[in-house]
Amino acid sequence: MGNATVLRMSLCSCHLQHAPAKALDSAGMVPRLYEYIAGILKRRKCFLILGGGIEDHVHLLISLSREASVAEVVRDVKAGSSGWIHKTIADARLFAWQDGYSAFSVSKSALEDVKNYIANQEEHHRVCSFHDELIAFLNKHDVEYNEDYIEG
Repeated sequence: MGNATVLRMSLCSCHLQHAPAKALDSAGMVPRLYEYIAGILKRRKCFLILGGGIEDHVHLLISLSREASVAEVVRDVKAGSSGWIHKTIADARLFAWQDGYSAFSVSKSALEDVKNYIANQEEHHRVCSFHDELIAFLNKHDVEYNEDYIEG
């Protein structure tokens, strides 16, 4: 590689809630949604490593381009996927991403744990709601937050 500097991409775990719950239950639509989101990310020079979630939220494990900000990427994912959902799923006219999102950097050493967490969402949320889990995570890592902005 000579003198070229290699800049690694950042890993980010994003959590997006949507309403109404179960809006994406149409047969086969969720995998297609993640494919569509992967296309949005590719245009931003980012990469969807894994997407997963349950009836009211999605988790996106993203390799962010060094040229992209989390806020811009989330904005593009929400806008683009919302439009696609409205055009593609007849029963999803009321679908909307909720305001805001949460995003956390992921270290390479935690990558496999985060992948497992995302892949096992259904099992995981049988015991703990997304809301309770997010609050616990924020408290554990001493992140200040306003509960009024955390959908429950």
